[in-house]
Order: sequence, then structure tokens, then C-alpha cells
Amino acid sequence: MKVQVLHIEECPSWEEAGARARQVLDGAGLADVAVEFVVIRTPNEAASTAFAGSPTIVVDGEDLFPSDGQTTSLACRVYFTEYGLAGTPTRTQIERALQNHL
Repeated sequence: MKVQVLHIEECPSWEEAGARARQVLDGAGLADVAVEFVVIRTPNEAASTAFAGSPTIVVDGEDLFPSDGQTTSLACRVYFTEYGLAGTPTRTQIERALQNHL
């Protein structure tokens, strides 16, 4: 399994997204799976990935939270959570999405 957090440098949420993904993987007994951080610097880089705004959590090349689609805009992403809009999905949302992926 390959887990990546695609992000832009200016994004304030990429580290938290990665930390939550790490916690979920550890909790699922997948401590050996690395979380790779990939900085998206250009629209061309965004177009060549599953980037849907920063941060995008990708598992095996697929956005863990499929949205209206990929973007080449180097912009932040928002997630709908039970607490309202947020810059990263909750740990529970990541757990559910990962279970659906497995």
C-alpha cells in the first residue's frame, strides 16, 4: 500500500492530514506503511497526480476522498466534517475511507 499526502507549500493543513493518516494506519496495524509527503509546485505536477487541492490523501494512486475531480489549481482544499468545513478530514473519516479502500 502506498499512502501519500499531496500538498502545496502554503497549505496550513498538510502536516495535520499526514499525522492523522499515520495514526489511522498505526491503529489499523499498518505501522509498516509509510506516509509520503509530496509537494505540488506547478499546475503540470497537479495534473499528473490525483491532486484535488491541498491536502489530498492518496492511497495507491487514488484520492481517499473522491470529490468533483482533480484540479490543477494550487489551492487549499476543504473537507466536510461533522464539525463543519475543515482543512483536513477527521481521524474517523480517514478510518472509514481507508476501510472502504481495503
